[in-house]
Amino acid sequence: MTLKICFIFIILFFYGCYINKISANEECQLSRNNDMVDDCNCYISDLNQLNNQRLQPLLRQIVKKNYFRFFPVNLKKTCQFWPTDGQCSLRTCAIKSCPIEKLPETLRDSFNNNKLNRLINTKQDEQNNEIQCSTIDTNSTLGLVDTNLSEEHKKTIENWMKFDDVQSENFCDVDDETSTNLEYIDLLANVERYTGYTGISTQRIWSAIYNENCFFLPDSKLYYELRQKRLNANKLCLEGRTFYRLVSGLHSSISIHLCAQYFFPILGGGYSGTDGRWAPNLEEFKRRFAPDRTDGEGPIWLKNLYFIYLIELRAIYKARDYLQSQTYFTGNQTDDLHTKQLITNYLLKEIEPFANHFNENDLFKNGNEQLKVGFKEHFHNISRIMDCVGCDKCKLWGKLQIQALGKKKES
Repeated sequence: MTLKICFIFIILFFYGCYINKISANEECQLSRNNDMVDDCNCYISDLNQLNNQRLQPLLRQIVKKNYFRFFPVNLKKTCQFWPTDGQCSLRTCAIKSCPIEKLPETLRDSFNNNKLNRLINTKQDEQNNEIQCSTIDTNSTLGLVDTNLSEEHKKTIENWMKFDDVQSENFCDVDDETSTNLEYIDLLANVERYTGYTGISTQRIWSAIYNENCFFLPDSKLYYELRQKRLNANKLCLEGRTFYRLVSGLHSSISIHLCAQYFFPILGGGYSGTDGRWAPNLEEFKRRFAPDRTDGEGPIWLKNLYFIYLIELRAIYKARDYLQSQTYFTGNQTDDLHTKQLITNYLLKEIEPFANHFNENDLFKNGNEQLKVGFKEHFHNISRIMDCVGCDKCKLWGKLQIQALGKKKES
């Protein structure tokens, strides 16, 4: 779909939320002596001001628009790298889709006639019982992906399908879009937060992701051990540093969201997501990022979040001609026009002064051109590693962030 480039906005919004939380808490702030973003002529304090005062209010409106709300994704791909451990111990990490015969007639017709044979996953709207689709029976809902779509939203997606059929160009093709297992997920109903998916499975995922960095020095082990293995990215070439900081920034964003929306069960309660409270967990944040608990690496990992934030700003601004030409079609003319105005009249203007702090044209030069193929190949492998995640909600947000990074690489 032509809207896939625009999911960068969603990732920028969540990166910005994390930056806001870091800068707002004195215990989380980076020192003034550590204010420059590596490989970018930009100060963290300037990014904090841009994000907290100007971009976040805009992005908060944009990501609630229907054009950005529904994410098409295939959560049923097979892991290509190792035998899977099955789903996480919380059974609600899995989802149960509506069979095609239970879809509303208009969506069923669209499914049968669609040129990509795509499936829209729907269940009953919370306000009515017209569609009877049950989820897995369990006492835990932390990792559950809520696939409820209201009748209004089903109609919106149906209109998108018809609109896309007459479009001749896509900004970027993603293999999920050709899958018969494609689902539309309501991102507002599936907030990125703690799910309880931890342990050996998550460590294996991150080990595999970091091992995809083909730029490490010959004497360094290509194995990532959480908080124990120090990776000296400064000794790498620019391409290697860029790859590492992108992955590290992604890792930081995911870790921060676990801390920002952490589940505290009531005394004697379980992890159902209903018998407790959601709140920031500062102690967990310190455990993951405090210098004295990370062998001094935590602040570097946080700086990599700012690096990836700058990368996304540049990606959006480089795509400005494309973004300005879009109608942001959802079928609601008034809302579509407002979406376009927010992006073209406000967001792009705020981003412009920060659009050139990183120049990707400096990559793959001076004999390093051959690295470009490997860079792309290893990034594709990271995309495939997401299929090995055993929690559907974690997989959903992992795929979204990886695809947003992919759009940046193509821009």
